Amino acid sequence: MAVIAIDLDIALSLPKIDRQVVPEMPDRIITATALYLNLPLITRDTKITASIVPTIW
Repeated sequence: MAVIAIDLDIALSLPKIDRQVVPEMPDRIITATALYLNLPLITRDTKITASIVPTIW
């Protein structure tokens, strides 16, 4: 397990996550972090699974 700090690069990834698809800011930050790190997310959240980030579940 790793702790990832929210830095400028992750903040710059936030606009790539459609606010209409993932409206809640904490979810958008998590999704943008996965996008920046090029990692899939493990989630059943239908809003996140509808985003551009690959998901596993």
